[in-house]
Amino acid sequence: MPIKIAMIGAGSIGFTRQLMRDILAVPALADTTFALMDISERNLDMVAQLCQRDITANHLPAKIEATLDRREAIADADYVISTIRYGGLEAFQLDVDIPLKYGVDQCVGDTICAGGIMYAQRTIPVLLDICKDIRELAKPDALFLNYTNPMAMNTWACNKYGGVQTIGLCHGIQHGHAQIAECIDLWAKREGLIAPDKTVTRADVDIICAGINHQTWYIKIQWRGMDMVPKMLELFEAHPTYRQTEKVRIDVLRRFGYYSTESNGHLSEYLPWYRKRVDEIAQWIDLSSWINGETGGYLRVCTEGRNWFETDFPRWLEQEPLNVAEHQRSSEHGSYIIESLETGKVYRGHFNVVNHGHITNLPDGCVIEIPGYLDTNGINMPVVGALPMACAATCSASVRVQEMAMEAAVRGDVLLLKQAMLHDPLVGAVCNPEEVWQMTDELLVAQAQWLPNYAHEIDAARARLAAHEVNGTRVKLRETQGAARLPTRTVEELAAVNQ
Repeated sequence: MPIKIAMIGAGSIGFTRQLMRDILAVPALADTTFALMDISERNLDMVAQLCQRDITANHLPAKIEATLDRREAIADADYVISTIRYGGLEAFQLDVDIPLKYGVDQCVGDTICAGGIMYAQRTIPVLLDICKDIRELAKPDALFLNYTNPMAMNTWACNKYGGVQTIGLCHGIQHGHAQIAECIDLWAKREGLIAPDKTVTRADVDIICAGINHQTWYIKIQWRGMDMVPKMLELFEAHPTYRQTEKVRIDVLRRFGYYSTESNGHLSEYLPWYRKRVDEIAQWIDLSSWINGETGGYLRVCTEGRNWFETDFPRWLEQEPLNVAEHQRSSEHGSYIIESLETGKVYRGHFNVVNHGHITNLPDGCVIEIPGYLDTNGINMPVVGALPMACAATCSASVRVQEMAMEAAVRGDVLLLKQAMLHDPLVGAVCNPEEVWQMTDELLVAQAQWLPNYAHEIDAARARLAAHEVNGTRVKLRETQGAARLPTRTVEELAAVNQ
């Protein structure tokens, strides 16, 4: 029987179209029905048109159903995929700009830190509503695949409070795996271990990663039976590009002994050491790409991408449709998981799941990212054991922040939210307690329209901010655009680059 996949937040053009292409590259899934749902009718219509063109051009029996009604999309679905960004770019900008006034300089702001914590407050109630729809309307035992950040907090809430089996999916491990393979390739050629015309690829390098999302560690790396973990620092320091673009990751590798899965910019804002002093940030980042640490870098590229897509949509329609083929599948886990569960083809990947003794020195119940295997029997997650102590210490600090922030979002608990902010590694390194309390109130008031879970607290937060103004106890704010912020390019500037 054909399956139905509900894609919630389908207005994300690049991701929706690529994931559909990945799924349809599996012959057994060629007749899948895709229920695309978004709150933006305009974005949904544009994405649906492009996806339908791809299906028609490849002569596939798949069907597209576009709807603004989430419950209609989820009804009878075998799988539900979330790519939502509740509050959109407007809320995202507040996640970045308001903390900057208090000295918290973020590159992304979607995992922990001030931005990630607020992102969870907006997103978790929506995801729990989606879980309710899944329980009531989807096929029995429908699987919820979550791509929405903050990954760990969202997946934790859905599994604990949503009553739906939820797996969190991310691509950071695949990207870092490719970097490792490239470093080994250069070293192997220098050492004469492979011919100059040969290449070491990801498929040649066996890895095991473990930790929490965006703080996962390559604890085992093997190539040709050799343990490559002890050589990673030497190999990354010798790489002509990564020694400039991955300075934070290399420094952590130097001090921890293990390479982190996450990009330089991401990792820099999850730790208390690299972005706490404005005059030192520049030495740890690189502006050749936003992902290397640019202030508000992801917000900038998302804004540019959305503006460009909306302006350039007619030209997208004039381009050739995507070719659906196995060799063009991306490394995103989603299509491989569905293929495995539907056909029995075994797939190994790294997934975000609830810790039930899988990592022994992280708390049970938190969400971890570890290797797992799938077939028609379901998902099977082996026990990893203990993380190296420094890796576990770093993850443990983040886990407790995630736990407080997740519970705050579920309960609408302002005190717990402020305590999560206070214990965040970077926020705590930059701000004193009164600054944390005021910053959180300001974020709540500014984002009130997306925070129904805090509706009973917004007036009190607003009153506290006003009282600070009257009695002169408001903390001093910084007038800054950040240590390394680049201007958002206009559509005209983007057009000049793309010519």
